[in-house]
Amino acid sequence: MEWIEREHPEYVARKAMWRKYGDLYAGGERFREHAAEYLIRRSKEPAEVYYERLNRVFYENYIGSIIDWYAATLMRREPVVLCEGKNEAARAFYAQFLEDCDLRGTDCAEFFRAQLVQALVHGTAYTVVEFPNLSGEARTRAEEDESGRSRAYLTAYTPEDLINWDRDSDGNLQWVVFRTETLRKDSAEVGGWRRHRQWVHYDRERYGVYEAAVDHGGPAAVRLVAEGRHGLARLARVPVFELRISEGLWLMNKAALLQLEHFNKSNALAWALTMGLFAMPVVYSEKPFAQVMGESYYIQLGPEDRFGWTEPAGTVYQIAADNLVRLKDELYRVCYLMSHAMGTSASSLAQSGLSKLRDFGITQEVLRAYGDAVKETMKQVLRSIEAVREDGLAIDVSGLDEFDIGDFGGELEDARKMLALGIPSETLRKQVFKKLAFKYLCDVRQEIKDRIAREIDAGQDGN
Repeated sequence: MEWIEREHPEYVARKAMWRKYGDLYAGGERFREHAAEYLIRRSKEPAEVYYERLNRVFYENYIGSIIDWYAATLMRREPVVLCEGKNEAARAFYAQFLEDCDLRGTDCAEFFRAQLVQALVHGTAYTVVEFPNLSGEARTRAEEDESGRSRAYLTAYTPEDLINWDRDSDGNLQWVVFRTETLRKDSAEVGGWRRHRQWVHYDRERYGVYEAAVDHGGPAAVRLVAEGRHGLARLARVPVFELRISEGLWLMNKAALLQLEHFNKSNALAWALTMGLFAMPVVYSEKPFAQVMGESYYIQLGPEDRFGWTEPAGTVYQIAADNLVRLKDELYRVCYLMSHAMGTSASSLAQSGLSKLRDFGITQEVLRAYGDAVKETMKQVLRSIEAVREDGLAIDVSGLDEFDIGDFGGELEDARKMLALGIPSETLRKQVFKKLAFKYLCDVRQEIKDRIAREIDAGQDGN
C-alpha cells in the first residue's frame, strides 16, 4: 500500500507555502513556534543576539483580521436556501441538514463561512459529501430513511490535507487522496497517547480508508480499515466539491510578503528602541581607563577628561516608523480595504459619507464575488445530494449580495415602490415577499423559512 503515501508534485512544491500561510493567518503562539522560519537573521549576527530577538518576537496580524472581516461581513445575513416541490419529507430532511450539516451540530452557513476562510488563506477549500456506510441493504426508501443511510453529511478538508489527485481532460477530479492526523489514546490508562495518520481515497465510484499509527520511528504498516461504494457513486463522480478563489481574490497570496516584511521591520524597530533604552557610557580621556562603573561605584576623572552617554539621533527610527505605516496601508490596499487603513486620522474623519460609500464600492464588488463562489459551491453540494436521494425538489441558493451599507428600511421602501407599480405578476409578488421575509428572518431555522414560503405561496394563490 505504498501508493497511498505518494504526494502529488504540485503538493510537494506548495506544502511549505500552505504551512506559512496558515501561520500568518493564525498568528499567536502558533506563529511564535515557527518564528525562526520568518524572522530574518542579520549577516554575521551573533547567535545569542538572534535568539534574544526570537524570544522577544511579536506579530501584528493584519491579514488574519482582514480575512475574518470578509467572512463575517459576507455571512452577516445567512444565504437563503429555497427547496421547491411537494415532497414534504424531503423538505424536512433539508431543514434538518441545514441546521446540522456535518453531524457535529454545525449549521450550513457556519460550515461554509469556515470554508471561505480556508479558501481565502489557502486558495481552495474542499467539501466532501458522505453518506453513512451501514451493513445490509435497504429494500425501500422508508427503510433507507429509518436506518440513516440517506442522511447526507459534509466533511471539510484543506489543500494541506489533499496530498494526491488526478484530473481528466475536462479538469474534473478522477480520484483524490486526503491525509489527516489525529492524537488518540489507546486506553484509559495514564499515557498511551499516539498519533494516528489516516488516508481517505475516493474515485468516481468507491472509497477506501487507510490508517497507520505514527511513532518516533515513523509510521507503522498502513492497513485498510474501511472500503465500499460512496454516496455519489450513482452519479459517477468523485464526492469532492471545490470552493476555489481566483488568484486576484486570493487575499493571503496577495498580502503574505507584505505581512512578512512588516513583521521583520516592526521587530527590528522594536529591538532598536529597546536597545536604545540601555545607554552606553562614554569616557573621553587620554589616560587608560580601568575603573569599575555601576550604581554603587564612582569614577574619577582628570581636569581635561569628559564623561557622557551614547544616544541615537532617531532619524532612522522615524523613517522605519513611517515605512511601517506605509506597509500597513499597502496591506489593506491590496486586500481592497483602503478605507480601513485610514483609521482615526484627520483626513479620514474629514471624509464625507458619500466619499466613504464610494471607497467601499470596490470592497462590495469583491464581497459579491466571494458570495457567488460560496453560493455556487452550496448549489453543487445540495443539488448533488438531491440527485442521489431523488427527492424531486428544485433547490436554489440566493443572498450574500447585500452588506452592511443600507438598512432594512431602505430595502422595504424599494420593495413597496416596486409593488406599487402594479406589475401583473403573482410570481413577482411572491418572490418579493419571500426575499424580504427571509432577509429579515435570516437567522431563523430552515424549517420556519420553509413554512413561511409555503404560507406566502398559499396566501397569494388564495388572493
